[in-house]
Amino acid sequence: VQLQASGGGLVQPGGSLRLSCAASGSIFGTKDMAWYRQAPGKQRELVAVVTAGGATTYADSVLGRFTISRDNAKNTVYLQMVRLKPGDTAVYLCNAAVFSGIGWGTYWGQGTLVTVSS
Repeated sequence: VQLQASGGGLVQPGGSLRLSCAASGSIFGTKDMAWYRQAPGKQRELVAVVTAGGATTYADSVLGRFTISRDNAKNTVYLQMVRLKPGDTAVYLCNAAVFSGIGWGTYWGQGTLVTVSS
């Protein structure tokens, strides 16, 4: 199982980006899918998580600005980010609980860099 994240880049404050993370391989099902971020010199933090049923949870710092969603048919999770701030600058990593040929496991994507700067 592999997770491939994309969609990061450089954006001005107040701008928007949409991140995607697709899981591939011999996948029979997924549970929670999530986005984390890690800024330079800081610990990794949970940004948002979406359950298989579509329930969502957000970090207080992104509530009202970020929206997590998923497409179960494509084993893909998205993060729509609006009104971006310089403090959102970080490497964003996706995470998913996946049931594959070897059972349940938790997998990480490689990360995609988001830079918010004028």
